[in-house]
Parts: sequence; structure tokens; C-alpha cells
Amino acid sequence: MKFETAAVHAGEEPVLSEGGSGDVVIPIHLASTFARRDVAKPTGGYEYSRSGNPTRDALETKLAAIEGAKFGLAFSSGLAAETTVALTLLKKDDHVVAFDDLYGGTRRLFNHVFQENFGIKFSYVDARETENVASALRRNTRFVWLETPTNPLIRLCDIRGIAKVAHEKGIPVIVDNTFASPYFQHPLALGADIVVHSTTKYINGHSDSVGGAVMLSDEALHQRIRYNQNAAGAILSPFDSFLVARGIKTLALRMERHQKNALTLAKYLEGHEKVSAVHYPGLRSHPQYALAKKQMDGFSGMISFEIKGGKPAALKFLRALRLFSLAESLGGVESLIEHPATMTHASVPKKEREKVGVKDSLIRVSAGI
Repeated sequence: MKFETAAVHAGEEPVLSEGGSGDVVIPIHLASTFARRDVAKPTGGYEYSRSGNPTRDALETKLAAIEGAKFGLAFSSGLAAETTVALTLLKKDDHVVAFDDLYGGTRRLFNHVFQENFGIKFSYVDARETENVASALRRNTRFVWLETPTNPLIRLCDIRGIAKVAHEKGIPVIVDNTFASPYFQHPLALGADIVVHSTTKYINGHSDSVGGAVMLSDEALHQRIRYNQNAAGAILSPFDSFLVARGIKTLALRMERHQKNALTLAKYLEGHEKVSAVHYPGLRSHPQYALAKKQMDGFSGMISFEIKGGKPAALKFLRALRLFSLAESLGGVESLIEHPATMTHASVPKKEREKVGVKDSLIRVSAGI
């Protein structure tokens, strides 16, 4: 099936056989536990909703379909998805190579949970140059962690090129595909081993559900992650699973409009006298425009720009807005705007933040529909 068809139908085929109800839309199975006739055999394969739930199973089928994966797993947040993957692949004294421009929550998880508590070492590199990733790999590197486009500087890295150098050493590559969405970018087809998403963002798309997802095609690795999904328990609720599945049905339509509006805004900002820089991969002025055209099917709806006058000017501008909500998160039908240095990336120390390029003058925009 093409993307738009899979987004509507995957995981939601009506059951028309005897005993089936013919639901065109998946029902919300709120049961926490499931009765059985036989001690040794759960009815319909379900026993307890943390281990498996029909609504979540339907969503996970849909998630796999839209990302071109064999398996999908749904979690209670994007960070829960990241944590479960890390718990599956890492042990004490292991090493990870990661893009230096990352969501602040991911950095906090890596540095203050896994590094401080479990002795995991992290090397942050400018992954825009594949050689920087290659030179950072060690004997104990367990995976490479990428965002592309990145949060908040909208930088790209060559997924195929990085996967090639990592796989030569038997190291898997994980891509956070949240900013691009499965509609505009397909990391697994480019050589990545695991894709993660905050479904809170574009996949759900309506700012009314917090969730995360992991998609992959390696069956053995899938079984390990699914075991820890159950063991650690950070699963997505049936109601949120329903909301995310519903949101996915319009993902293709929404992403086209997000992109159209973002490009219009980016061009406007690029020509504005009070703006010193605009970061959007759909602009020909973006340093990685050619890579975006090659690697992505579109440019998505995220922009960041630098306003002249530093933090005072940025805060004055943000306070003056009427339609764009000053709020964290992104990917909803409404337009959101935020100040990364004091909001989404406040947990990143100022020195580290500025070294990457997240200045006090930087503003991030999620263009709505």
C-alpha cells in the first residue's frame, strides 16, 4: 500500500467473519486484564494490558506500516521510547556517539541518567560531517544516535553515509525521525537500524496526546525491546493509542500543509531586516539543501531563526505574538513558537548550548496548518 492508504487502513481492517463486529475504526479496549478459560492459554493472546492490548497492537501495526518497518512499538512518551532502547542496548562502561545538536531532553537523559548513574560514556560530534562520526567510534561503541533534521538548529546528517561507516564496525544506527515524520523521511530505507519518534508531535498531530514509538525490522532486536517494553512498563494507554492512530490517518495531508506554510514563513523571515539567520532545509541558502533534496521527500514544518538584538529582542518579539502560542512541543495543527535557550534546551548547560550554536537570539517555530 502507498503511504496514505497504509496510514488509514493498516491495523484497522474490519473483522467481518463470525464473531467479528465489523468495526471500521478500532475500538478503545480499556480492559486492564483479560479473562481466560484455560490456565495455560490466554484468550485471544491477551492477558494483561501492559503486556499487550488490542488497541495498542493496532497502532503498533500502523506505526510499522508508515515507517516501512516490520515491527512497531508504542510508548508513553518519546523519552520512554528512547530509554527502553537504551536499556536494551547498553550496559556499564559502554559508549555512544551522538549528534551534538539534540533535543534537550535526550541530552538530559543521556548525561544525567545513563552517564551519571550507569557509567555510559557519550561523545557528541557534529554529524553534519560523516567523518566526525567515523573518527569518534570506539571498540565499545554500542550505537550511533542521530537526529536529522535536528532540534533546534534544523541541521542534517547523511544517514546512508553514517550507516555505512557504522555498519563496517558492526555498530547499529538509531535515528530520531520526529522532525521529518515518516511521511518526509525513511531512515530504515537509508540504512538505519532503529527509528524513534515522539508521537506527541507530527504523528499524532493535535497536541492532545503524549507518546513515543520505536520502529525496526530486525526480529531478534524487536523481541529484546518488546521484552523491556513490558518489563519496564512505559506503554501507551489504550485511549492515547486510539488518538495517535486517528492522527496518523491525516498525517500525509497535514505534512504537506505544514511544509507549505513553513516554506512561506522561512522565505519571509529570510528577507526580514530584523532577522540575521534562518534555518530551514527548504531554503536554497541552507548549507545542506542538496542533502535534504536527496535524503528527504519534503522539508517538514520546523524552522528556527536568529533575531537581531539578542535575548531582549527575542523575548520582546515572543511576547507580542497573538496567534502563535508560546509553548514547547511541535507538530500540532496550531502554530507554536518557543525560545530554546530558556525552554526546550534549558537543561543543557549554557556553555555546551552555545558551543553547538543554540544562542539566546534563537527562536524555534512549528508552522501549523
